[in-house]
Amino acid sequence: MTATYTLDAGEIRKQFPFFQPHPEMRSVIYLDNAATTQKPYAVIEAVSHFWAHHNANVHRGGHGAGAKASELYEAARARVAQFINAREPAEVVFTRGTTEAINLVASSWGETFVNTGDEIIVTEMEHHANLLPWMRLAEKRGAHLKVWRITDDGRLDLEALDRLLTERTRLVAVSHVSNVLGTVNPVAEICQRAHAAGALCLVDAAQSIAHMPIDVQAIDCDFLAFSGHKAYGPTGIGVLYAKRALLETMPPYQVGGGMVQVVRWERLVWAEPPAKFEAGTPPIGEAIGLHAALDFIDSIGRDAIERYERELTEYALQRLQEVPDLRLYGPIPDRAGIFAFTLGDIHPHDIATVLDTRDVAIRSGLHCAHPLGERLGGATARASLAIYNDTQHIDALIDALDEVRRVFGLARA
Repeated sequence: MTATYTLDAGEIRKQFPFFQPHPEMRSVIYLDNAATTQKPYAVIEAVSHFWAHHNANVHRGGHGAGAKASELYEAARARVAQFINAREPAEVVFTRGTTEAINLVASSWGETFVNTGDEIIVTEMEHHANLLPWMRLAEKRGAHLKVWRITDDGRLDLEALDRLLTERTRLVAVSHVSNVLGTVNPVAEICQRAHAAGALCLVDAAQSIAHMPIDVQAIDCDFLAFSGHKAYGPTGIGVLYAKRALLETMPPYQVGGGMVQVVRWERLVWAEPPAKFEAGTPPIGEAIGLHAALDFIDSIGRDAIERYERELTEYALQRLQEVPDLRLYGPIPDRAGIFAFTLGDIHPHDIATVLDTRDVAIRSGLHCAHPLGERLGGATARASLAIYNDTQHIDALIDALDEVRRVFGLARA
């Protein structure tokens, strides 16, 4: 494949300590980015600097350190709002990750507005984070969970959604990018169709936030969730975006310090959003790290990242299809850089183990998407790309798969 690559991944890797020689670390080709991304120096230093020089609780202290911590924390919220084009920072709620963000919506909005006989639509490709909260809500509220099945090539049929939508549909929950199939779903069109039927739409952006521009106003989603650690940021920090009008109607998800205006024996007055949904001490350092991660992404350019990863994905698709006995799942072409595959009858865990001996790190298993795994026939191996990967990494993966074939007695054709 001949292509002019628009970014220098080797130069980008210099910004990541994980890829530098160190006596405690093996030098690996890291292709498990759908599970978590590596962290650049800028993120690590931002978090370390806060803990070393500005550590204090937010929105409480009557002293300078507390004021500075509050300023940095709210600056991170404003940065997230700008990054996803929310209308205002108050539409950004900090959580511990995508999972907590979606649980917040299911518990707060769902238990308030979903009733017996109502319907929730989920896709067959959802990660458990965007499936189990809705399964539990349906069970608790006597609602009906409807499954939007995928096509044989791993896509969603919009006409099938129209057939599922009824006047009792309250929500459509959909991943922007599948963490198994790499499918990029047309979330703006899905939200439009959900709204036309009187339903809301929640988008799980965990696998898209670091790889393409996201504009919540253009998508017109009602809720959107993502995790910092899949966008070169820290673990333990996530974002729930929700339209302000919805947040105002939703009761608190948890209760405790910092989320109330008035507490009396006879009266409680909750704080305004987003504080209403951030009980207790929030992930302050982690939010500051997320701010730095978003700055890192924009320093490269989201359009440039999307273009480069599209080029790299096309190269990976070509090389993977050259491997005998390899079955690749998901759309070809038009997909994100996530590749679930099997190799003959070799167990995916064995594939990952042999690849690890060749210093190629991938994932194997059901990828927290058990119903999809059942549809695909079981566990798969999965390689996934990020901005610091390049064609040499893809070539190393292909060479390592040749080693898997040799170890398990599959001759190269």
